Amino acid sequence: MADAPIPIGRARSAPSRQAVDLVIHGIGTMVTPAGAEPPLRGDLLGRVITVSGAAIAVRNGMIVEAGPELQVRAAVEVDSRTHLLDARGMLAIPGFVDCHAHPLFAGDRAAEFELRSRGADYRDILAAGGGIGSTIAQTDAAPDAELRAQVDMHLDWMLRAGTTTTEMKSGYASGIAQELRLLGIGMQAAAGHPIDTSLTCLAAHAVPAGFEGDADAWIDEVAIPTLGQAASEGRAAQADVFLEEGTFDASQARRYLEAAAALGLGLRLHADQFTRQGGIELAIELGARSVDHLEATDADGISRLAASRVAAVLLPTSAHFLGRPAPPGRQLIDAGAVVALASDFNPGSSFAESLPLAMHLAAVGSGMTAAESLSAATINGAWVLGLHRVAGRIQQGYRADIVLCDQPDLRHLAYHAGTPGIEGVVKHGLPVVGIDAPADDAPPPPEAAF
Repeated sequence: MADAPIPIGRARSAPSRQAVDLVIHGIGTMVTPAGAEPPLRGDLLGRVITVSGAAIAVRNGMIVEAGPELQVRAAVEVDSRTHLLDARGMLAIPGFVDCHAHPLFAGDRAAEFELRSRGADYRDILAAGGGIGSTIAQTDAAPDAELRAQVDMHLDWMLRAGTTTTEMKSGYASGIAQELRLLGIGMQAAAGHPIDTSLTCLAAHAVPAGFEGDADAWIDEVAIPTLGQAASEGRAAQADVFLEEGTFDASQARRYLEAAAALGLGLRLHADQFTRQGGIELAIELGARSVDHLEATDADGISRLAASRVAAVLLPTSAHFLGRPAPPGRQLIDAGAVVALASDFNPGSSFAESLPLAMHLAAVGSGMTAAESLSAATINGAWVLGLHRVAGRIQQGYRADIVLCDQPDLRHLAYHAGTPGIEGVVKHGLPVVGIDAPADDAPPPPEAAF
């Protein structure tokens, strides 16, 4: 971890000052992943820039200066239109980028969670009407307005936990029309919510009622045609498949992903959650952006990922929720693999939208440092979604997505299990959670105030 106050704003050869829309000043400590080209791996994953007594200046939703307050003060012009936001000595970090999340669903599975807490296994839960099929039924039955309201609520939870960019996977649908409806609801939610989103078509999530025992038919008759329509209508940027015993095998996943690649969609895989089924090998062969879960990954899988550019997306909240072994974060990082950290927010196996909680669990179960977890949950998550040029760092030219925490330093985000002290979230230069900017008619304080 770099502790020296390193300027990370734009270098200037002449004293040119520009008017800005927002200045976040009075920051106690600002921490951001260091400036190496993503994806970050090995030692680079844990390298961060730490600036004490920092400020961030924003124009048109983008960061124009970030660094020591004196540097920022000399570079910008404050006028009557500038909002000054006093960070009150807090910790400032980039907004989290959640690269694996399932917020597109209706209803809940609290009863299933209660059964599991009493010792029920997966077969007991299925017999009681639980499992992915339960969420598919609840989501299919929800009217559009009700489904949209629940998706907005899920995104609100994520925003309050510091997530400013998230993936939204589909997959809780029983047919082509229902899957496309779900992606359409996702597009509507994306257009109306502060969080930036990236839609992923997970048409190969589970084999629903009516296709039991015939996963091939689901892939060929539903999942692949869904991909075609989703791609042609601009409803998804990526495609995902759940490659696991009891869902889809490697041959079925290959057909689905090859169809997605032919349509220009990015490739993702759920794999190695419970068993090794060849997901890592398939991901590498097809040039997938990531393979996610990896609780069952062995030394060979770690070695293969380390020699590739396929990101290992770790989901420690899911492992915790299901009582599974933690993913091998320390081993993957030490081997040189690309590691990202995400929430896996979903109703059945990870009803947890908090990336700070994921950071805590990554420290306890996977041996990751706070700095590694920060980079994994910001710039590397952005790389998985193809957004690493605009999201995941506090740096000139990036979106002004900032989280303000009432914590003394970065270590406390992972150390503090549960509520991480998030006091404010700024999205595209606008305070959207917690601390507010001054009223529009408030006179600007003197320049010396920041």
